[in-house]
Formats: sequence, structure tokens, C-alpha cells
Amino acid sequence: MPDENDIVYNSYGPDLLGIVRAIIDAVTGSNVSSDGLFAWFAGFWEIYSVIAFLLSALFILGIIYSYIRFNQLSEIEAENLLEAENIWKQLHGSASQENRRWKEIQKHVASGQPNDWKLSIIEADIILGEELSKSGFPGSTIGEQLKSAGTNGFATIQDAWDAHLIRNKIAHEGADFVLTQAMAKEAMIKYERVFKEFGVV
Repeated sequence: MPDENDIVYNSYGPDLLGIVRAIIDAVTGSNVSSDGLFAWFAGFWEIYSVIAFLLSALFILGIIYSYIRFNQLSEIEAENLLEAENIWKQLHGSASQENRRWKEIQKHVASGQPNDWKLSIIEADIILGEELSKSGFPGSTIGEQLKSAGTNGFATIQDAWDAHLIRNKIAHEGADFVLTQAMAKEAMIKYERVFKEFGVV
């Protein structure tokens, strides 16, 4: 009798090896021994390994090809986008024109001549008025347009007010108003923040 250390196999369990042998016997029409069965499995495993290796290689090549094609398509898309932007700039060149005007204004404020500083503020204020009109703010003057914009008209409205007030002092006080270069540069900083919001510079 088996003791407690013996492994007792259930005689009613499925005989997998016998099932496989029966299937092979049915397919081949001959009895297959255990050695023959293991030899068949070994041959099958070799064939399966080769097929699996080939399929893996194909999958890896497919991934590499997809990656290369994706990069190529991304480059084509980027080129098309750049071309579309260039066409837009050609059709709507006002932004680049304003940018050139802004560079000229910066040259004036960097000058050593007080008259150039005043000119830079006056020219920057003209651009401000044009942009306010383009944005649809009603009013016959910049002051009226800024009032119609209200406190929440745009994010940099306080900068626009501060810079415009300096322009008004230049226009109304004339020679009595002493404009320093530091004041002119500070006004340019405020104008620049406004123009950046409007997409001018």
C-alpha cells in the first residue's frame, strides 16, 4: 500500500500524452511510440521556433518602417504648414509691416535726441489707434476708444492708458513737458506689451 509520501496519480484524470498520440495516430494512420512522439514534438518545436523568429523579425521590420514613414509624413506636414504660413504672410503682410514700423520706433527711442524720443511715442500711439480701430473699439480718438473698451476690454488696457497719457502730454504741453529717455523707454515697454497682445510685434 502507498504511504503518505507516495504520489498517487488519479487513474481517472485525462491522459494528455495518450490523447496527442491518438490524434497523431489518426492523422498518420500508424501507431506512434513514445520516442517517436517526443521526436515529433522536437521537430515541431524547431519548425515553430523558426516560424516565430521569422514573424518576430517581420514585426520588428514593420515597426521600423512605420516609424520611418511617420517621421516622413510629419516632415511633409510641417513643410505644408510652413508653406501655408508663408502664403498667409504674403496675403496679409500687415503684421510684418507693423513690425518694421516698430523697429524704426525703437531706433528713435534709442537715439540721443529728445525729439526722437517724442517722435517714437507719437508713432507708437498712431499704431495703437490703428489696432484699437481694427479691434472694433468705437470712438473718434484713442481716449474714446480706450474708454469704450472699459476696464476689461483687453489685458493690457492699463499699459495703453499709461503710454497714451504720455503722448497727450507731448501733444498738449509742448515744450513745457520735459520728456526724459527713461520715460520714453518706459512708455515703449508699455506699448510693446499692448502690441504683443494685439499680435503686432
